[in-house]
Amino acid sequence: MPGRDEATWRVGVLFSRSGVSGITETEHFLGTALAIEEINTAGGVLGRPIAPICYDPAGDTDAYRAYARRMLAEDGAEVVFGCSLSASRKSVLSTVERHNGLLWYPSIYEGFEYSENIVYTGATLNQNVFALADYLLQEHGPRIFLIGSDYIYPRESNRVMRDLIEAKGGTIVGELYAPLDADDAAHAAMITEIRHAAPDAVFSTVVGRGAERLYRAYAGSGIDRTRCPIASLTLAEGQIRAIGPELCSGHVLAASYFSALAGDANRRFVEAFQARFGAERPTSMWSETAYAQVHLFAQALTEAGTLDAERLGAAALRQRIAAPEGELAFDGETRHIWLTPGIGVARSDGQFDVVWRARRPVRPDPYLAWSRFETNWLDEGMAA
Repeated sequence: MPGRDEATWRVGVLFSRSGVSGITETEHFLGTALAIEEINTAGGVLGRPIAPICYDPAGDTDAYRAYARRMLAEDGAEVVFGCSLSASRKSVLSTVERHNGLLWYPSIYEGFEYSENIVYTGATLNQNVFALADYLLQEHGPRIFLIGSDYIYPRESNRVMRDLIEAKGGTIVGELYAPLDADDAAHAAMITEIRHAAPDAVFSTVVGRGAERLYRAYAGSGIDRTRCPIASLTLAEGQIRAIGPELCSGHVLAASYFSALAGDANRRFVEAFQARFGAERPTSMWSETAYAQVHLFAQALTEAGTLDAERLGAAALRQRIAAPEGELAFDGETRHIWLTPGIGVARSDGQFDVVWRARRPVRPDPYLAWSRFETNWLDEGMAA
């Protein structure tokens, strides 16, 4: 294969460090880089260092596809760590399958997908939306307003949230979408409709730069965030830092990782991350998942001894790791990962008070084949 170097393990790193999703994907990139550096400093894998080949698609869907092809067909990579938005993952899927590569995908997503050429390490909807629906109904009330960016992940996530809220006796009082990189006026119009509907809470799947505009506009609207917060699956510590922590306090995040989690593994991760990238840069669900999946990859590679997608993928599904967020292990049937859901409320210092966490890791259910919509998922956990 062109570009092959038998002295190293060549892998692709495909995250946008600029463009509409630049903040969150930069965090993916930094978590990936830190893990690769740690592994190489410790001697690499089977005595060979990991050699990353990095491209920045700048949020352009066609660029993801082109760079994925270049990595796999020209650069000698067989493994790619990359993509965040579902649009970018779907854009590279056929390319990865055609070249028999293995994509390690660290982002939360809408589910309903399976590929032998993808390892999914982010949360599925039963690992975040289900508990969040119960939390909003219990802590805020039955009237929920849905907003999102206009592409597949927000629409599918909002569809599931609607089904959950209505199955539990609540009401969806509005549902609006804006283009992925919508301007201030589009988000101001959303807030006008929210004020008119007077919900108890807002569930937002607005992402990227649009989310930054939305949260700033919401802070300026005068809506009481303690009474009517925005709840999301994506507004983590790094984006809060960019928006301004004082503008985000009171908002809610459902995630399996928070920088404020207790435990030695997370303490070591936070210290290493800030020592490498600056004390002012917080860890988040985006950097931690990317970091953990590289360490899972290294364990799998040690076992398989090859980057061949079939053999490495099979080895990956047997791995288990004590990650900063807790114990991680794969579900072999779905190629997704067991995660421990949590819910946090943003503080004015940019960190989260973790107000609920599951007692144990939850099995991924990307096809919603067994998850019960009527169950109160908060009963499956305890206050942190």
